[in-house]
Amino acid sequence: MAEKSGNGFKIFAGSSHPKFAATVAKQLKMPLGKMTITDFSCGEKYVKFDETFRGKDAFLVQTGRTGKMNNDLIELLLMIDAAKRSFAEKVHVVMPYFPYSRQDKIHAPREGISAKLFANLLSRAGADHVITMHLHSDQIQGFFDFPVDNLNPRRLFLDYFKKKKLKNPVVVSPDAGGAKEAKKFSDALGVPLVIMHKTRPAHNESAVTHVIGEIAGKTPIIIDDMVDTAGSVCAAKKALVDAGAHDEVYLACTHPIFSGAAIENLNAAKFTKIVATDTLPVENTPKNFHVLSVAPLFADVIHNVAERESVSKLYL
Repeated sequence: MAEKSGNGFKIFAGSSHPKFAATVAKQLKMPLGKMTITDFSCGEKYVKFDETFRGKDAFLVQTGRTGKMNNDLIELLLMIDAAKRSFAEKVHVVMPYFPYSRQDKIHAPREGISAKLFANLLSRAGADHVITMHLHSDQIQGFFDFPVDNLNPRRLFLDYFKKKKLKNPVVVSPDAGGAKEAKKFSDALGVPLVIMHKTRPAHNESAVTHVIGEIAGKTPIIIDDMVDTAGSVCAAKKALVDAGAHDEVYLACTHPIFSGAAIENLNAAKFTKIVATDTLPVENTPKNFHVLSVAPLFADVIHNVAERESVSKLYL
């Protein structure tokens, strides 16, 4: 990437994922902008930019951490508002993981659509553009009244598993909802696709009822957009092995949320390798955990957006 002077834009980091933001800035060969983020004694957030960027694009890097995503979202809204009031030319929200994305439709009577609500809040705060990764469903892009770049880490996972040279690999979608993305991955990898059918008796609970596809004697690669409590993927692994798959089972996920008993569940399942990106920080990692950084991809996209160049070639 060509070195940028930073005259046309500034990049600032919220408190959610400073390591990620620092890596993005390093890739761009420019420093992170200076700002103050603190809490009042009553719990209110305080945000202030400590340098001017009048007339420049502002890129605000903020993800949603496990257990802290509500605070991270409030902090982000304050950052957007402050940037807009500081005469930023455009405010670009760089949000590797978009919280509430699973609440993208009404599943039961009298529910809200929380993903739409937070899309509206970002817009009302003053955001002009969102750069995110692997939204839970493509329809979420329609919730925003401004452009969204929904990046995909598929190329990173492809490179990783091609180098593995696995014996009789097969790509597995842990549910029907992820089948479209899993099909793209299996086609690119040149291997068969298997789809799991599951039911959800309650939130964060799942049960695998059917394995659709040939799995006997195969090495499964379970691919998912996010792993929360890990109940679905662990149940999928057991069902695959029970159906005759090799004990060597891999798990690839974009967003390692890892809440509740996730680490315990993943360790008990004994995956051969768990591969995830760094869209949000993981304080406690499971065994055999490997991270693929998407910071360089985000840096490339930021560079092209700032230069008013196409970004689709970077991630499609």
